[in-house]
Amino acid sequence: MSDLFPEAPVRALRHLRLDTLVRLRWLAIAGQSLAVAGVHFGLGFSLPFGWCFVVIAVSAWLNIALRIRFPLNHRLREGAATALLAFDILQLAALLYLTGGLQNPFSILFLAPVMISATALPPRHTLALGLLAAGLATLLTFLHWPLPWSGSDRPVLPPYYQAGNWISLLLGLGFTGIYAWRVSKEAHDLSAALAATELVLAREQHLSQLDGLAAAAAHELGTPLATITLVARELSRLAPPEGEMADDINLLREQVDRCRGILGKLASLQDDDAGPLDQLSLSLLIEEAAGPQRPFGVPFEISLVGDKPEPVCRRNPGMIYGLGNIVDNAVDFARSKVTISAQWTQGAVVLTIADDGPGFTSEVLMRAGDPYLSRSHNKETRAGGGLGLGLFIAKTLLERSGAVLEFSNLPLPATGASIRITWLREVFERDDRPLGASNFELSAPHATA
Repeated sequence: MSDLFPEAPVRALRHLRLDTLVRLRWLAIAGQSLAVAGVHFGLGFSLPFGWCFVVIAVSAWLNIALRIRFPLNHRLREGAATALLAFDILQLAALLYLTGGLQNPFSILFLAPVMISATALPPRHTLALGLLAAGLATLLTFLHWPLPWSGSDRPVLPPYYQAGNWISLLLGLGFTGIYAWRVSKEAHDLSAALAATELVLAREQHLSQLDGLAAAAAHELGTPLATITLVARELSRLAPPEGEMADDINLLREQVDRCRGILGKLASLQDDDAGPLDQLSLSLLIEEAAGPQRPFGVPFEISLVGDKPEPVCRRNPGMIYGLGNIVDNAVDFARSKVTISAQWTQGAVVLTIADDGPGFTSEVLMRAGDPYLSRSHNKETRAGGGLGLGLFIAKTLLERSGAVLEFSNLPLPATGASIRITWLREVFERDDRPLGASNFELSAPHATA
């Protein structure tokens, strides 16, 4: 029972709640009791009624013990959840042993614990439960008490029919287990990807909010600073033109002017005069994305082709992050170099990032940019590593900037992967800053006589 104690929240999203298994087991207990009582009293079939309810009572006692020992919101470790589901399979096998084995139509319920495991537990645990259910189903084909029936003429099912039941049950275990695992995995991966994307967007929104807070702070500080300016001006009139006091007053006025300049910049973070770093040429954008990857020792071949002037875009953290992630992925799989080529016309801007690695597999090409997780990193097949949430977030952020992404492999005999990113030039160069933002002047209040 020590496995039932909580652990550190690693992969907590995939941990089953104890209350879920307890409720499902109560539902199974009610169904089993109703079926046994209905067959025995309702249909009048002869069956080991007492032994059947002993098996059902063991399951009920386990539920009561779990309710007493653990809180409702307790989450099970993988091993504990597997053990409880294995108990459910063994309990069902015991009931089927007493009531006809696989000839009993309720043998299909072997699928339930395996399906639950497939949706919430790792594949190895589901495989173990599936093998347990398959092994018990095989034993029940040969070892079981007679099927409950009324009268002296009990039906004898042909061996081929019983073999068909056994094969269909095994196929059902395999198909439903794989199907449920696949659907659950895609839902879990999508949830994780959306959570990661929301985190990125929340940080971007937080940065945008800081601009507004800075402007608000500048506005609030403008009035007291203007008052200080007025007082310093009046003191300069009263003080002698030379001397230590005059020097201090001049220093005060200089610092006030400096503060006014700083607050003016804070208030105009969204304005057209935000500074030269607010604009990036295409070549500088490429360098922003590729620069952090240069220390890894993979050389870059960068080419720029197009008529002057070179396209210029506003600095976009999401665009830089997305391009940087794709460049990082190319460096990760490149054998000797990464090629970045930029082309532009009056109508479009095209950026192609390619490597000379193994390229994309057909499966990855079909799903490139979809949110799926891969724990292994196989450089020879490009099936793992940087092609999970990172590429999904990069694709999402670049598409938000108006880009269209195309994934492909380099034409033979060359090897490698290529990602083509295309913007309309007017979209690439557009300015998304809100209209109506303008600098405000910090003016001194009017003096009254």
